[in-house]
Amino acid sequence: MKQFFNLFDFSQKVNYKTEVLAGLTVALALIPEAVAFAMIAGLSPLTGLYAAFVMGLVTSILGGRPGMISGATGAVAVVIVGLSISHGPEYIFASVVLAGIIQVLAGVLKLGKLIRLVPHSVIFGFVNGLAIIIFMSQLDNFKAVNEAGELTWMTGSNLFIMLGLVLTTMLIIWGLPKITKAFPSSLAAILVIFGIVVFAGIETKTVGDIASIQGGFPPFHIPMVPFTWETLAIIFPFAAIMAGVGLIESLLTLNIVDEITETRGRGNKECVAQGTANVLSGLFSGMGGCAMIGQSLINVSSGARARLSGIVAAVMLLVFIMFAADIIELLPMAALTGVMIMVAIGTFEWASLRTFRRMPKSDVLVMVLVTLVTIFLHNLALAVLVGVIISALVFAWDNAKRIRARKFMDDKGVKHYEIYGPLFFGSTTAFSEKFDVLNDPDEVIIDFSESRIVDMSGIEAVNKLTERYLKQGKKLHLRHLSRDCKNLLKNADEIIEVNILEDPTWKVAVDKI
Repeated sequence: MKQFFNLFDFSQKVNYKTEVLAGLTVALALIPEAVAFAMIAGLSPLTGLYAAFVMGLVTSILGGRPGMISGATGAVAVVIVGLSISHGPEYIFASVVLAGIIQVLAGVLKLGKLIRLVPHSVIFGFVNGLAIIIFMSQLDNFKAVNEAGELTWMTGSNLFIMLGLVLTTMLIIWGLPKITKAFPSSLAAILVIFGIVVFAGIETKTVGDIASIQGGFPPFHIPMVPFTWETLAIIFPFAAIMAGVGLIESLLTLNIVDEITETRGRGNKECVAQGTANVLSGLFSGMGGCAMIGQSLINVSSGARARLSGIVAAVMLLVFIMFAADIIELLPMAALTGVMIMVAIGTFEWASLRTFRRMPKSDVLVMVLVTLVTIFLHNLALAVLVGVIISALVFAWDNAKRIRARKFMDDKGVKHYEIYGPLFFGSTTAFSEKFDVLNDPDEVIIDFSESRIVDMSGIEAVNKLTERYLKQGKKLHLRHLSRDCKNLLKNADEIIEVNILEDPTWKVAVDKI
């Protein structure tokens, strides 16, 4: 229990100035994202902002990865937009609470470790696709509403002003760290562009042009839905998908931040934190969410490594909503656009492009496919699932080809087959083809010291092989089976003779850290 309640590592050296400034930068970057995602889901801007506050605060305190930022995300918005249109915000809040409960259960059941099954090629594809989505989402800021009320590309001076401010922002973010790292370059860029626009009186698109962010403290609100099985049937599919998408994106973001900081987060603890945050988000009028890779990278690249930056970001976001909305609404969108474009550039795994000729073709295919699914469908869970399935099938195919058999006769006239490689559904055909039942002697031994029966297909292959030998009046022995293999074969003990005299002791993976 001590480890569970040890939320803060007080032995960790914390640079308070860096943490506070990084948190302030993230808070400013959260505003347009939260507003945009709420509007995508057909909800009010405050619904996204409240979710960003609650998700950011709870996961910063309870999460398994200090320095990681959570909030309202596009992945969740895309999932709930259908429910929002058909049933309204109250059903959204209920589904967010249910999704949180599912995520807590996933953490309690220690399902966070399943993220280990995601291959590196899938992570590359996921990150690259997400980087492209972040970049493409910023292009809308180069559009304006015309007289007919349609969103069209900017032209003339408006476009040149926007481009100039965005490029200046990117230049500051790129150049300032080469001069000094005492102040986060992203925050410096936002403040400089804000100063230029205000003092020069430049007319440009601001946060206030998107929507008002004025509001109060998130109100506690039990979702006003009928507590019936019919309601559960409506919200459960959305809640399950939301929980899966949220956990996949959060755990992948955790892995990415782990690599950048060269530390290790705790996946199961993050699952519980994400679930708790979503439950509270639904109860405090929020749309729910998950980890945000863009804001997490802003935070980490600003030098933040502790929980304080995330707490500051969440608290400052609430302060902006309650007390400083008028000032924040004056922030030029060009500054925030420049920040997010630099995040997209930094997020993209440029090194993955150089590996096209060096990586196996299957890995390249998986990486490209995951990237395309992420970009065009905006469904991160589906993209990762597709990548994992294809990678698993490729792995199964490769291992199916690796099963081999060394054959020899001993001085007693007994024929031995020493099997190498796993016996599973993909290798059963190749396994069966190794044996010459008609021409083999009366007694045959199959040695599994370098092999393993993995699944029911493997058992069935052994049973059929045994029956083939029995029909010819010959006896088949299995030798050196591991304990788990013998457990699989216990129902076949009447037709299979197992030699346990020389069985090795096998080490089995356990769920302990």
